[in-house]
Amino acid sequence: MAREKITMPQLGESVTEGTISRWLVSVGDHVKKYDPLAEVMTDKVNAEIPSSFEGVIQELVASEGDTLLVGETICIMEIEEIEKEISSQSAEAATAGIQESMDTQTPVKAARYSPAVLRLAQEHNIDLAQVRGTGLNGRITRKDLLKLVELGNIPIPQAEVPEPVLQAVAPEPAVPQEPKKEHKPKAAETKVLPRAVVVPAMKGDAVIPVSGVRKTIAANMLRSKQEIPHAWMMIEVDVTNLVTYRDRIKDEFKQREGFNLTYFAFFVKAVAQALKEFPQVNSMWAGDAVIQKKDVHISIAVATENELFVPVVKHADEKTIKGIARDISELARKVRTKSLKPDDMQGGTFTVNNTGSFGSVQSMGIINYPQAAILQIETIVKRPVVVNGNMLAIRDMVNLCLSLDHRVLDGLICGKFLARVKEILENTSEEHTPIY
Repeated sequence: MAREKITMPQLGESVTEGTISRWLVSVGDHVKKYDPLAEVMTDKVNAEIPSSFEGVIQELVASEGDTLLVGETICIMEIEEIEKEISSQSAEAATAGIQESMDTQTPVKAARYSPAVLRLAQEHNIDLAQVRGTGLNGRITRKDLLKLVELGNIPIPQAEVPEPVLQAVAPEPAVPQEPKKEHKPKAAETKVLPRAVVVPAMKGDAVIPVSGVRKTIAANMLRSKQEIPHAWMMIEVDVTNLVTYRDRIKDEFKQREGFNLTYFAFFVKAVAQALKEFPQVNSMWAGDAVIQKKDVHISIAVATENELFVPVVKHADEKTIKGIARDISELARKVRTKSLKPDDMQGGTFTVNNTGSFGSVQSMGIINYPQAAILQIETIVKRPVVVNGNMLAIRDMVNLCLSLDHRVLDGLICGKFLARVKEILENTSEEHTPIY
């Protein structure tokens, strides 16, 4: 018999850590190879960790709620020697050197920071030596830093306190009658004054614990609003011909294909086509460069009662409206049945959100980091509109609301992009827009 470590896997591009949200096994359980061991939450996806071996669980190294870096040990199994020889050696390579860093104390603390933690610390000038981590063995996680930034409770190194602040405070003892509390202490001391919001729970109030998915959503939205300078545009579109076309063929389509032909599929197709013509919108901010993505992968927001997921329609520009409708139907089914895989959530380059499905007519979306824009498709409503210059008619109208990263995009290119989407949608008809 041999003892083998199961480590935190890489659950997506740029993912550096994961949180154990729920163990699916206990010490003493016998598991087969590929059986799920635990549910893990990252900033991109919720997923299950499969076992790399067949054997018996000897120790659960991490507890539920612990955040570990990719490659760190989450549990230890006892396996047959023959199983170890047959299994790939990739697990050993992934965990090489991890035990040494876990057994070593603070002298090598800098080496234990993840890239995400170091990047946040640099962006917000956070002194990591003053931060108390909540991860395994006191490790500092990205969530720890985001919470400090949210509270305004950022510890700054003593050496970085500007000299003019110290000079302004120094004369105060000479005038004892003036209240010193009007002057702020040294910046490093502000960490003892967190601006936490205290909301008392009164009798009859329902206290609902925040789920792991909701915490991830909150962290992602906070990061997007803090790092991305959002700007906003809106355009209205006459989709009367589109509505007539879709309503005429939807029943036949459902009977023939087995899934619904929604308005949303037409919008996603139009956006994908416009992104190919205006690739600047299909970009991402990378600090010292803007990455213009070649592939058009459309992220779509799918909500459940308490959670929000953003699966991806891959290569949307290369698919027919039928193909897009099928992908939307399948991704929505996976969300409802909780069978969404990490690959379903990765690679999105632009987000289209169907806010009109619950009656919204105007909204400002928060950009899906690190993308450069998100388009809200509002509800289609009948409104009186002037047509042909001097006639009133009842038309099916929809608002398209675009939030953009002003570091990457400006109003000119976004205006042209929205105008092209409008043109495609207003010219949608049986003669010009094939479904297949």
